Amino acid sequence: MASVDKIVAKMKRQPNGISPDEAGKVLNHYGYRFDRQNGSHKTYVNKDGDIQTVSKKRPTIKPVYVRQILDKIEG
Repeated sequence: MASVDKIVAKMKRQPNGISPDEAGKVLNHYGYRFDRQNGSHKTYVNKDGDIQTVSKKRPTIKPVYVRQILDKIEG
């Protein structure tokens, strides 16, 4: 399995090729924990109450979710 640093680099380079599991691994590394799953969406929450939702409908997540995750972990 790829390291978190490699996944983040891939997210920046190719935002349309990230799997839901890779996104979850990055979120977990940066302090988000899996909170719940409602249908095909997983919800992650950090200690400050910030919420990030990731869809598991497709084999890869939409680039908009990738940009949201990058904004949260970098900012």
